[in-house]
Amino acid sequence: MSHQLTFVDSEFNNKRRKTRKEIFLSRMNELMPWDQLEAVIEPFYPKPGNGRRPYPLSTMFRIHCMQHWYNMSDPAMEDALYEITSMRLFADLSLENPIPDHTTIMNFRHLLEKHKLSRQLFKEVNRWLSDAGIYLKEGTIVDATIIEAASSTKNKAKERDPEMHQTQKGKQWFFGLKAHIGVDARTGLTHSVSTTAANVHDITETVNLLHGEECFVSADSGYRGAQKREELKGVKADWLIAETPSKIRILKKHPRKNKQPIRTEYIKASIRAKVEHPFRIIKCQFGFRKAIYRGLAKNDSKLTMLFALANVFRVDQMIRAARG
Repeated sequence: MSHQLTFVDSEFNNKRRKTRKEIFLSRMNELMPWDQLEAVIEPFYPKPGNGRRPYPLSTMFRIHCMQHWYNMSDPAMEDALYEITSMRLFADLSLENPIPDHTTIMNFRHLLEKHKLSRQLFKEVNRWLSDAGIYLKEGTIVDATIIEAASSTKNKAKERDPEMHQTQKGKQWFFGLKAHIGVDARTGLTHSVSTTAANVHDITETVNLLHGEECFVSADSGYRGAQKREELKGVKADWLIAETPSKIRILKKHPRKNKQPIRTEYIKASIRAKVEHPFRIIKCQFGFRKAIYRGLAKNDSKLTMLFALANVFRVDQMIRAARG
């Protein structure tokens, strides 16, 4: 879609200093494989002729991406399109023409949820990375993180989300869901995502996080014994599972005697560190720390989209690091 810029938008384009938001959106605009991703959604997107003419798919998809990058609700995203010129220009919108309201933005999200398109978009991003030669399938690191959900019963149903559960981590209790991921050990890019209730043990999802071509699997002590499970006996890979914290504390009491075992644990930890990159990106860069939707299906759709965008964000980091 092309349109004539308003005076405000033109003045914004002519200013000398670019904001961080403008610079980030510019980088994403150049890096994202827009055509490939929009092709996934296009067969399901409303066509002109049935009622009110829909906004261009590219506009709605870019708005959807910005919602994830900046952790915005549907009404907040509508307000941002009116208030923030860089976001409006990124979505190819102008104040001279109608701006999508929060219901339109919500309906687009529901379209992706209904047809499970977020998972297809995640796979398409990974296919794009693989075609570019970025994935090096030497090893997989698996891990999980708890995403808290609202535990209050002050809602229409007068109850907590029945698909979420509580779990204990350390001495603290959490209520919500758990995001399980499989990450490429060389690049730190996520190739597998699984969403469960928070009380599901990490080890049970391991089989869903491997692509089958890895030569080793790295994980923390919560995955000890994974290779003995029936569904994982056929995995032909070395298992680099960390010792339990209590065992490591015992080893460190006699550092000279246990020099080699301690060194092995440090090597395991250095390999495992890359699994924290995707979690840091979605929680710190994108601001997703709490589940805002009810039900695992809606949250799975959001998480897979977040990890797809986190992969692109990670590639951008790698490109900038290579350029110095």
